[in-house]
Amino acid sequence: MQADLKSEIRACRLCAQRFAQTATRHSPNPVVWFDPSARILIAGQAPGARVHASGRPFSDPSGDRLRAWLGLSEAAFYDQQRIAIVPMAFCFPGYDDAGSDLPPPRICAAQWHGRVADVLPNVELKILVGGYAQRWHLGAKTGVTETVANWRAFGNGLVTLPHPSWRNTGWLKKNPWFEQEVLPFVRQRVAEVMDSDTDGT
Repeated sequence: MQADLKSEIRACRLCAQRFAQTATRHSPNPVVWFDPSARILIAGQAPGARVHASGRPFSDPSGDRLRAWLGLSEAAFYDQQRIAIVPMAFCFPGYDDAGSDLPPPRICAAQWHGRVADVLPNVELKILVGGYAQRWHLGAKTGVTETVANWRAFGNGLVTLPHPSWRNTGWLKKNPWFEQEVLPFVRQRVAEVMDSDTDGT
């Protein structure tokens, strides 16, 4: 069932017309990265142009920063049997005429996320990266800063992060508590779940 679902998502062309009308005029290329055995779910925004080309999630500077935040090597991060990466849209949404990223089309999550959740029964830790994922999974009505600052309220099963884009470097400087308080907790939880998976417990 899981293999069939992944094939269905890779074949999805729901947004073909939408993407053809963007400044990039690209075709859909769903980036699918999950396995039912995964213990950690990373829910992000959508693939960028580099990921669209590589077919590998977070294969860009944002991914470098995210892996540093999580304390994970590339090998561990890309181990689909341990980590599922399920963005709010599986395809690169494209750029607008000003060269800015377009938002992930809501139709993607509406079409696929329920079915993907059904084949990920072993997830112990959800990592919600950025406002789109936080609004979808939490129904968050606050901004990213407030949602991330409220990290203690979510317990051990969920963490919230800002987007790791290098455009957010200014945000990190204005909010030093994130690196001082949130990241040590995040790295500890990621390590605990990864170690439990290795131990087979």
